[in-house]
Amino acid sequence: MEKYKRKIERSGLCLALMLACFLLFGISVRAQEETIKPGIFAGNIDLSGMTENQAKAAVEAYVESLKGVEIVLQYNSDAEVTVTAGELGIAWANTEIVAEAVEIGTQGNVIERYKILKDLEHENKVYPIELSFNIQEISNILTEKCAGYDQNAIDYGLTREDGEFQIIEGQKGYFLDVETSIDLINDHLTQDWNCQACVIVLDVEVEEPKGSMEELAQVKDVLGSFTTSYKTSNASRSANVENGCRLIDGTLLYPGEEFSAYGAVSPFSEANGYYMAGSYLNGKVVDSLGGGICQVSTTLYNAVLRAELEVTERHNHSMVVSYVPRSADAAIAESAGKDFRFVNNLDYPIYIEGCIDKKQITFNIYGKETRDANREVIYESEELEVNIPPADQIYADASKPVGYIISESAHIGYKAKLWKIVKVDGKEVSRTQVNSSSYKMVPRSATVGTATDNPAAYEQIMAAINSGSVDQVKAVIASLTAPAAPDGAVAGEQ
Repeated sequence: MEKYKRKIERSGLCLALMLACFLLFGISVRAQEETIKPGIFAGNIDLSGMTENQAKAAVEAYVESLKGVEIVLQYNSDAEVTVTAGELGIAWANTEIVAEAVEIGTQGNVIERYKILKDLEHENKVYPIELSFNIQEISNILTEKCAGYDQNAIDYGLTREDGEFQIIEGQKGYFLDVETSIDLINDHLTQDWNCQACVIVLDVEVEEPKGSMEELAQVKDVLGSFTTSYKTSNASRSANVENGCRLIDGTLLYPGEEFSAYGAVSPFSEANGYYMAGSYLNGKVVDSLGGGICQVSTTLYNAVLRAELEVTERHNHSMVVSYVPRSADAAIAESAGKDFRFVNNLDYPIYIEGCIDKKQITFNIYGKETRDANREVIYESEELEVNIPPADQIYADASKPVGYIISESAHIGYKAKLWKIVKVDGKEVSRTQVNSSSYKMVPRSATVGTATDNPAAYEQIMAAINSGSVDQVKAVIASLTAPAAPDGAVAGEQ
């Protein structure tokens, strides 16, 4: 009996061990063999019978095959860039669909699982393969390859050669909107793309050029002209006047555009064609690069007045100039923030011609004449106040030797107005104040050296300084610095 009992116990233990092994082995086999049920697809890829890893590999291989598909990014009808989907950073976005596919038909009770499998026999379950693209890669391609086609519009232009105008045809401008184009590319490829080669039109802004052949053909009449002379100027000042004229010559202004004289002729540097020449600074004449440039702006100012354009900024000189009447000048100065500006307030373009002839500068302003032929415009200067300089001002400088003298000419001070007078058929119909100006009064001055070892010479130069006359100082200096006459020579004899 005991022997039989032990035999039964051994049989039960073996059965338990066999059942445990079966369970463990069965679970292991099931884990290894769990596959996707028939009728399940990812896009056009049949995942039936695949394990999760196999399904992932199949979809990844498909996405990898799309990397070589060409995408044409069209900038405009004349420019396009061809890239591949791989260069745009294509990737598989919804990788979770494989895990979902594996679970289909494995959950729920026997009846639920059976129903799902039967449904798959009649209708496939298709998961869409969603794609994503690298926004930074798209941006880089647009910036590096497409934006290179950007170009500014070139306005229609004019040149004047041998007294005749030639029209220069304009060109359209193009500018890529990178941010909007990124969205266009990404939206198309992730929402509408059929995974075939395609063309995507980028967002490019078109800038139309100003002007037209017909508009510029109207520019042929002289609206205003003015000439000033610089015959008394030295070589450096003359060169500055001529350089400034050259920099303004050929300027074309469309309706509403503003012209800056300073902007046109600056910077005042040797590289820009300027020389050292006299200019006004703090009541004195000092050498500076571009000295004399104000004669250019003044000449242009008077031509602008006669063309009846709208002056938006004008400043008089600190002291009077000799080449135009009082209040008819227009100074420009970087240090003082002075500029001469005007707007083309007409309905047609204007062209500025600058001419140099026999040390005279002339500006002609061309446009379309719309004013009546019997209408005449005249400008008159009115002096309101004249301030005569007081006595000479002389300064002794003990650091300079006797014979040294630096003098500044006197400048009469003025207050003046400029009037615009309009006549029709020779009869005055209006008189309008254009501007008012105030010019500094500056006395004649001199800085005189007094250093010497000769007491007599010192006394003479100091006496001349105390006289308060620059002319007396110059006479004494001439006497003290004159070469001594040879022994026995008689003054005045040769």
